Amino acid sequence: MAVVTRFAPSPTGPLHLGHAYSALLAHDMARAEGGVFLLRIEDIDPQRCKREWEAQLIDDLGWLGITWDSEPHRQSERLPVYQQALDSLWQRGLLYPCTCTRRDIEGALSAPQEGVAFPAGADGLIYPGTCRDTLQLERSFPEAHPRPTEATLRVDMGLAVHANSIFTHRIDTPEGGWHWYAGYQETSHGPDRRSGLIEFTPQDMIQGVGDFVIARREMGTSYHLSVVLDDAAQGVNLVVRGEDLAAATRIHVVLQNLLGLPTPTYHHHRLIRDDQGKRLAKRDDARALSKYRAEGATPADIRRMVGV
Repeated sequence: MAVVTRFAPSPTGPLHLGHAYSALLAHDMARAEGGVFLLRIEDIDPQRCKREWEAQLIDDLGWLGITWDSEPHRQSERLPVYQQALDSLWQRGLLYPCTCTRRDIEGALSAPQEGVAFPAGADGLIYPGTCRDTLQLERSFPEAHPRPTEATLRVDMGLAVHANSIFTHRIDTPEGGWHWYAGYQETSHGPDRRSGLIEFTPQDMIQGVGDFVIARREMGTSYHLSVVLDDAAQGVNLVVRGEDLAAATRIHVVLQNLLGLPTPTYHHHRLIRDDQGKRLAKRDDARALSKYRAEGATPADIRRMVGV
């Protein structure tokens, strides 16, 4: 099977060295295997995504020598697909609307034991189930209650994981990164990699992830939903992304099983950090590729800086 991978930035700011590393790694892995490399523009946030940032990131990637094998795929053009998936999950009784703010969640979590740290999972604070517990009657008859189209929706993880049957996945761990295999035969990647099995149970997902947001009111979708649908639609079978997203992979595997989608192989790479060891973010303009370019850096210089 030919390798199909992708780079999927959000046009909310300038690309920095961390983006360059992830894009170059995914691109090089595809080219080394004679595979396909795709560019996806993850622009589902209408408030933060800007066309000028999209133009800048495309220019920066071209300058790095990265090429893609089809026209860029834009999430903003696929909202009907995401809505259809939400309708399917709603009709199965797996979703519920949520009106809680972050302050509401913090208050609910801190009420039993003041001073105890808030439990955090793969998707932020683990939701205490406030709205889920108050909507039992409505959720028993989803066909009589149409899905609200302008509401934040959560997945009932307790129901979702029991609708899944696959919780054992192959993992191959290189120095500084993870390979997560799910449903594919393991291949050899050299003596520096250690392979084994990782298992996550329904209880792991309920307690360690909780009822995550699958559609935000202002977007009509979420990163989790969009990314699994788009990877499947584009035939992506190797996902290359930072180790900070490794925990989210469990959410994505659950969604893939719920929606009948294939699960790719996941490669979670090391993160590029600043001098204090902090992960680079888009606010780190000092490490923006455009700044290095303006100062006379070459693509080869960028490769040396990130170690590819």
